[in-house]
Amino acid sequence: MIVSASYRTDIPAFYAAWLMNRLAAGWCAVANPYGGGTHLVSLRRGEVDGFVLWTRNMRPLLPDLDYVRRVAPFIVQFTATGYPRALETSVIAPSEAVAQFAELARRFGRRVAVWRYDPIVLTSRFDARAHAENFALLTRALEGTVDEVVLSFAHPYRKTRRNLDRAAREHGFTWHDPPDDEKRALLVRLAAIAADHRIAASLCTQPALLGPGLGAAKCVDAERLSDVAGCPIAARESGNRPGCHCALSRDIGAYDTCPHGCVYCYAVNDRDRAVANFRAHDAAADSLTRQAASSVPSAGAGAPLATPTIAGRSSRSCNT
Repeated sequence: MIVSASYRTDIPAFYAAWLMNRLAAGWCAVANPYGGGTHLVSLRRGEVDGFVLWTRNMRPLLPDLDYVRRVAPFIVQFTATGYPRALETSVIAPSEAVAQFAELARRFGRRVAVWRYDPIVLTSRFDARAHAENFALLTRALEGTVDEVVLSFAHPYRKTRRNLDRAAREHGFTWHDPPDDEKRALLVRLAAIAADHRIAASLCTQPALLGPGLGAAKCVDAERLSDVAGCPIAARESGNRPGCHCALSRDIGAYDTCPHGCVYCYAVNDRDRAVANFRAHDAAADSLTRQAASSVPSAGAGAPLATPTIAGRSSRSCNT
């Protein structure tokens, strides 16, 4: 089983202590965000094939990555965009992100981290030309430390539109969702810039926008995990929406818990709620949120009633 940590929130940036506590315990509790109760997920060595760590700031988890690797190999989906603060209020500076990419490559190799320049948002202050210039600067800085960049355009979910509209009013800009031909033209331009610096560009779950120089992304990538692990990891494709080529995984995060303040984010409905959930978090708890913790079955003095359940054991042939 591959464990995703997490496309619902930024565990390395904000919940690293909790993750390390749960790795020591060997399991965690995860609430189903769509209903259906709470599930216990094994984090034991030999039962996890690998971890996919999603983040905008690896710094809090960097000291513990050798321990994480002893449990299972990991790869990092690392977002670095360098957008104006009106779009992402509390993320680290691009220079710090570049430094963290360099450390990951030095310690674990160039295959361990995938750069994400997504989602792309076009505004009156940050248009296609500004994106190309910004992307070129980041690409030059990251050459030699990554071999792939994932691109995509922001999907205008209702909550995304609401949050972007609020930010636009507060900061005095406008935003728009361009037609597909404009999106494709910018994506092809960014892919060419990346190729000039030996970085392959891939596109996340938007097959209609594929063009020259763009491949289909596999964000939960069993092949990349196999390369990092040095042994085969078998995981069937199980995308969560059309055009998704991710391998089957179990996510251990929770929505509305990331306080980065990215107004285009699909995982946060309301930033005030996300900040409140972050402040209420208990790093010693079994789960990331109180919702999951309150529904974990227990016996006696708070002991788990059931052992963690997973879909099968590890498929790594190199397990010891």
